[in-house]
Amino acid sequence: MIDARALTIRNQGRISAVLLALGLYAAWTIGGWIAAENLTSVEFSIVGVFACAICVAILQNWRSGFYLFLVWLLFEDLLRKFLGNNMWIFFAKDMIVGVTYISFLFMTWRKQVVVFRPPFLFWLGLFFWLGVIQIFNPNSPSIFYGILGLKIYFYYFGLIFVGYALIRDDEALHKFLIFNMILAAIIAALGIAQAIIGPGFLNPTTLAPDIRDLSTLMRTVPISGARVFRPTSVFVSDGRFASYMLLMWIFGLGASGYLFLRRSRRGQAAILGGTGLVAIGIAFSGSRGAMVQAVMSGLILVAAFLWSAPLTSAQSRRLARGARRVCFAAATGLLIFITLYPIEIGDRWSFYYETLSPYSPDSELVYRARDYPTANFLSALTQPNWAIGNGIGTASLGTQYVSRILNQPLPRIGVENGWGNLLLELGIPGLLLWLIWTTLATIACWRVALDLRKTSYAPVAFSILWLAFLVLIPSSYYSIDIYENYVYNAYLWLLIGVLFSMPRLAFRHDATTIRV
Repeated sequence: MIDARALTIRNQGRISAVLLALGLYAAWTIGGWIAAENLTSVEFSIVGVFACAICVAILQNWRSGFYLFLVWLLFEDLLRKFLGNNMWIFFAKDMIVGVTYISFLFMTWRKQVVVFRPPFLFWLGLFFWLGVIQIFNPNSPSIFYGILGLKIYFYYFGLIFVGYALIRDDEALHKFLIFNMILAAIIAALGIAQAIIGPGFLNPTTLAPDIRDLSTLMRTVPISGARVFRPTSVFVSDGRFASYMLLMWIFGLGASGYLFLRRSRRGQAAILGGTGLVAIGIAFSGSRGAMVQAVMSGLILVAAFLWSAPLTSAQSRRLARGARRVCFAAATGLLIFITLYPIEIGDRWSFYYETLSPYSPDSELVYRARDYPTANFLSALTQPNWAIGNGIGTASLGTQYVSRILNQPLPRIGVENGWGNLLLELGIPGLLLWLIWTTLATIACWRVALDLRKTSYAPVAFSILWLAFLVLIPSSYYSIDIYENYVYNAYLWLLIGVLFSMPRLAFRHDATTIRV
């Protein structure tokens, strides 16, 4: 009989020898690259090792590894900028999400995680199968555009189940809220610094042609003539930074309300400070849409929090005190920056006022909010095949990469209006199914948030509800780009999963106040 200990020692020796050989080979290869001044290969090797480490961490413990995925998701664009917008970097997050799904399915098979069925799954499934059929639409220039469309619309949907299983208890929810606000604070601070320093900060000397305009966009104030740089922070585009700031503003308001109702001091400084920095980041973003939606979201969510707060006067006072502290943190930060950088913040304020105020002769408020999107929707009806569609993905984000990398003809369709793009891709049936499943998804989120009313989870629940409504209903009308933005799409499904998980937590602590 073979001694098990001796066999283990022998195997460990073999593994060590293999690792030593691989290490020597890697050192030899990297040394050759450095000697040849091929630093790009060295950088790609480091990124590849980091991505593989994340995959290994997810396979070992998918919950802990998932937080590494969130870091990669948010900072991937920064790597892309400095590595020439390489598409291997762009698709690395999809590989990591795929590993997450595999690990999650394995845990499901072992019955170590809980799963649920979203109430709107049937209609979303019909929309999915229509998308599959539209891959083979004869009006599509290539089947690869269909594959791109399926990936953009549906690939991150699995995160709804990940989010549901991730939040097992109050400690997991607490960790999730604090972790995300710390990341948001870092990205907001970098964006503010870039807005002050200029596009040379966080951007390489030479940007890839595909992202050069996105990363260096300047806007001109119509009356004063000042030039306003729209920062990108760690992202490749100003729009992605502004939309992420709006996402985290809504998220931060809900997290702040939750902590104050729970009377939890742990992480309170991180969430309050992060939310304040995000508010300043929105002011510095130069995005009129983000600014308007941030103000509107703040007013609506504070009203929703007070309406949904527990009935006791002490808890209501805590929630009101929390809202005041968030506003105070944001106002104090803005006052400091106004004092230190009056020109930078003043030019942006002039841009907002001169283009949004109804009293400004150059106001674009009505035009951008009503006339422009309506004209874009009507222009979709003048383009070919709008009734039956041109195929999923033919008017989506990323078509330029499919055309360039795979040498496919570029579709010459598309409008800025989101519903117009849905018509051009999926025809009338696609637009109808989109309206049905997004409405049902919003209603399902509303019912869960309503069940959490009068509990300490209500602020987080109503924040997620408001975010889902914004992305799926009004934002999808103005532009489908928000839904197709991979950061927003991933967070949308992840947070909806978190929302559906919270009644389990509330039932344990506040069973008498939950309708079951």
